[in-house]
Amino acid sequence: MVDLNALSAANAKRWLKAKPTRKAEAAKIALRLHKAKPRYQAVELETGVPWPAIAVIHERESSQDWRASLAQGDPWNHVSVHVPAGRGPFESWEAAAIDALVKCPPFLARHKDWSTAAALTALETYNGIGYAARGVPSPYLWSGTNQYRAGKYVRDGVYDPGKVDLQLGCAALIIALMEIDQEISFAGTKSARKPAADDATGPSLTNPSKGSIGAFVINLIRAIFGRK
Repeated sequence: MVDLNALSAANAKRWLKAKPTRKAEAAKIALRLHKAKPRYQAVELETGVPWPAIAVIHERESSQDWRASLAQGDPWNHVSVHVPAGRGPFESWEAAAIDALVKCPPFLARHKDWSTAAALTALETYNGIGYAARGVPSPYLWSGTNQYRAGKYVRDGVYDPGKVDLQLGCAALIIALMEIDQEISFAGTKSARKPAADDATGPSLTNPSKGSIGAFVINLIRAIFGRK
């Protein structure tokens, strides 16, 4: 039995230590994902799942193929055959994505805590907790960072410790997305990542200058949702 609180604590530590190892590749993919931000935000509006999480799942499950369901990469206009099987057909990619997040395990739309550690753990559970059960970093999260070297489930129940996951992980992609879009945050707070030496330190939407319009907007949002 995997202790999800312990997993969240482990992912939080890994996040603070994570450094991209395939930065140029991650930046290229992140730019492609970011261009589709409005589509991901439309699904966020219906599910409550932050759009960057939806975007990186889309990349992991189908390399951002808009013909493929967010749930498992099967065509969304047909009944799915892979787990979760029997879903669809749907009228659009968005409809299939909403179904995947609302009606399919691990039911990400039910998650209320989207702080960094909780978000990473939610993403890991979307792929499965087999890696956590082994006490190893999940490539679904950490491939493309210094937190992952090797180890991959090559098929259901079969783990190869020497196999390297060639896809970039969700954490690597989120780091790259954050470098493109300073508005990205979880639960209305700034990321817990320590800024790199070349990170911008000036004001942004999530860290606006005092008295600016950005500060007014942030304070208004906090007042509406009761966040301090």
